[in-house]
Amino acid sequence: MLRFILATTIASVSFFVHAAELRFDFGTQEVGSTPKDFVSTVAGLGDPGVWKIVEDEVPSAFAPLSPGAVNVNKRRVLAQTSRDRTDEHFPILVYTNEVFGDFTLKTRFKCVSGDKEQMAGVVFRYQDENNFYVLRASALGNTFRFYKVVGGQRSVPIGPEINIPSGTWQELSVTCQGNRIYCRLNGEEVIPMLTDNSFSAGKIGFWTKSDSVSYFSDTHIEYTPREPVAQKVVRDLMTRYPRLQGIRITAYKGDDLLVVASSNEEEIGKAGSKTDASVIHDDQYFSAKGKETITVYLPLRDRNGDTIASLAVKLKSFIGQTEANALARSLPINKEIAARIQEAKYLFE
Repeated sequence: MLRFILATTIASVSFFVHAAELRFDFGTQEVGSTPKDFVSTVAGLGDPGVWKIVEDEVPSAFAPLSPGAVNVNKRRVLAQTSRDRTDEHFPILVYTNEVFGDFTLKTRFKCVSGDKEQMAGVVFRYQDENNFYVLRASALGNTFRFYKVVGGQRSVPIGPEINIPSGTWQELSVTCQGNRIYCRLNGEEVIPMLTDNSFSAGKIGFWTKSDSVSYFSDTHIEYTPREPVAQKVVRDLMTRYPRLQGIRITAYKGDDLLVVASSNEEEIGKAGSKTDASVIHDDQYFSAKGKETITVYLPLRDRNGDTIASLAVKLKSFIGQTEANALARSLPINKEIAARIQEAKYLFE
């Protein structure tokens, strides 16, 4: 089982083969700053919103230890503070470090102010400003609604009229399991289960509308990590060809040369070798003999014929093994991987 922990000032994430957890800790951020690992954008008209850390009194998620005890603490929370009154103006703050397929997101929110609108919500399975799902609450309209945006066109909203008091912290949550979507307000499933096939995965973010000033806190995501296409291909080939001793794919992510897929999962994320670099830069084949194995390094090309990675195929050697026949044995593996990874993006997603 692969397990590692990534800690940042925004969130701590624990990765497991079958489950992961992500929490946004805005309490560690400077007041007035914009959280790292997020990007501010806008759907519809107008400029992106103004997202920053502010302080507010937030009730504890736990019951007080005794009757009458103070159960409110002043904490740092995320706020959208732009007061752009444009009607079709939807500020969005997107978390950029992960793409989510199946997940449960919970966040506390508060509709603070707004003359035209007082809305707060989340976007999920977000592709871009014109393609995403939304779950939002409206304090002025007293509605809790889901809708989708596909190609910039908004669907008919689904959801009930329900009391959403302004200035009060509440919780919304959304769960995606395949094409099934569950929407909850304060723990109650006030919208019946939805099914939709528009988006199978995407990013997650915070959402408001028009001149809504809205706060968010205690955001928690439980999710199933998505396996990159490259790793799926490696795992599949190792199952289908049990005589293979190993497969490793190494590519550049930005300026870093990293192992992006491997039959030995402990190698994933580690630095590539000088041989891998030579394969990519010089478009050359290499081989390395071991005591009982031989490893062939080959350029992995995309559909346009451009080299996007170094492929290392480790084979069991035999009496009379030559570099030429090792290469011949490796070429079908290279060809099959290239057929399934036709673009560089599939090395990482």
